[in-house]
Amino acid sequence: QGRLVESGGGLVQAGGSLRLSCVVSRAIWSFFAPKDWGWFRETPGKQRELVAGITSSRATQYADSVKGRFTITRDNSQKKVYLQMNSLKADDTAVYYCNALKESLEWGQGTQVTVAS
Repeated sequence: QGRLVESGGGLVQAGGSLRLSCVVSRAIWSFFAPKDWGWFRETPGKQRELVAGITSSRATQYADSVKGRFTITRDNSQKKVYLQMNSLKADDTAVYYCNALKESLEWGQGTQVTVAS
């Protein structure tokens, strides 16, 4: 069954770090074979936004708000996508999701990140 499973969120003090993981099911990886992946975040009352993206050649892009603090990586052999988040701020509090950038995949449950100021 195709699905995305995010983990690694939690409660952290401002300035702290978290590493998010996204496990992509074999069905998605094989059938859809998405090449480009991203991490998105959503807060109540705001539209879901793309914070980081990575291509098949590992080129990366970041939202201005996280540039220099977040790093997206991928492990194709493990079918995983990661988001290393450093120097966290209260504004980073959100539910974080991973998804393909070009294919319309069903969203996972997400993982809650709460940054206490």
